[in-house]
Amino acid sequence: MKKKLFGNAFITFLLIIAALLLYYQFLTKPELNENVPLPQGLHPVVEKNTDVLVKTAAERGIRVLVTDGFRSFEEQNELYDKGRSTEGQIVTHAKAGESYHNFGLAIDFALLNEQGKALWDTAYDGNGNGKSDWMEVVDIAKELGFTWGGDWKRFKDYPHLEMRFGLSINDLKRGKRPPDDALTASQN
Repeated sequence: MKKKLFGNAFITFLLIIAALLLYYQFLTKPELNENVPLPQGLHPVVEKNTDVLVKTAAERGIRVLVTDGFRSFEEQNELYDKGRSTEGQIVTHAKAGESYHNFGLAIDFALLNEQGKALWDTAYDGNGNGKSDWMEVVDIAKELGFTWGGDWKRFKDYPHLEMRFGLSINDLKRGKRPPDDALTASQN
């Protein structure tokens, strides 16, 4: 009887420890490591692959406009406030430090029609090949190592492309950074 009670207490203890570890790992957000400087622009690999994306799309008759890239923490908070404390629609669920834009690892894009007007129409077929230009751009981006926000399960962010290099937002906050010459496909 004592062995059974001890065994149940021990299992309960282990479950509590496991729950605390999960809480710490997944629910607590680390503070920003002030000793590691924040990027001031797009990561060189993201910038290079953005240029390749725009050029490759143009070769297929698709004009891509990069509408956003690196964002400062201040800019991120201004966007976060839209639809909350300022007028407009909610465009992001990420506060400052919670977006890959803040670490130079993300871009947003739109398409340009023949008149040069920006479009966020995912069905638009401006090059007339019977395929959505938007999805053609997404396919090119994925080949280059980008992750697409349209694949996210919760908040779909169709204009968003990012390269994580195997790093989470928490890793980035703790001061980890991808090397400037990081390979895209193998580390994304």
